[in-house]
Amino acid sequence: MTTADVSHAYSQRADEYVAAVGHIEAVHPADLELVREWAAGLEGELIDAGCGPGHWTSFLQDHGASVEGVDLVPTFISQAKARYPGVPFRVGTLDDLKAPDASLGGILAWYSIIHMTPAEVAAALREFARCVWPGGGLLLGFFEGLQLESFPHAVVPAYYWPIEELSRRLSAAGFETVETHSRVGPGHRPHGAIAARRFDHSQKDENAHAS
Repeated sequence: MTTADVSHAYSQRADEYVAAVGHIEAVHPADLELVREWAAGLEGELIDAGCGPGHWTSFLQDHGASVEGVDLVPTFISQAKARYPGVPFRVGTLDDLKAPDASLGGILAWYSIIHMTPAEVAAALREFARCVWPGGGLLLGFFEGLQLESFPHAVVPAYYWPIEELSRRLSAAGFETVETHSRVGPGHRPHGAIAARRFDHSQKDENAHAS
């Protein structure tokens, strides 16, 4: 499944997606609190990577963040610009965010890696690490599972990720896991979230010298 396939599939069902889950009122209260508190603890520019129709990007801006939404689906970006005219949006991919090195205070990737293969996720995490400055944040939302495996998502195939496995991938990319969250509700697939921090090598060196 290529990025072009994913983009086409979501373009075909964009209106259906927005009606079902593409608005902030559809978000679980615990997720609203998590994202709000995560963003409040960061400084600098943020990117909502895989922003879809823009509801999370608008939410972040409404709560004081300087944020830009990026998504590979042009239809979503068009809808986002129309729905939230005061918020910046552009077409882009998670493995090439077009941001300068170490220029971001944080990246929100809320359910935007779910259709990526493990190799593609690794590439996206490396790109996130390139863009986020040391000490900056990353917040991932995803489908949690007991093992890493694909399943037939309503739009295109998606993946379940064990939290421990995704945390290992984050560490390999240059992030340290700060906190994790899991939730299972009737009629919903298991939900996972990981808040991580871009590893600061200078801090490690200072600690080593102090000891």
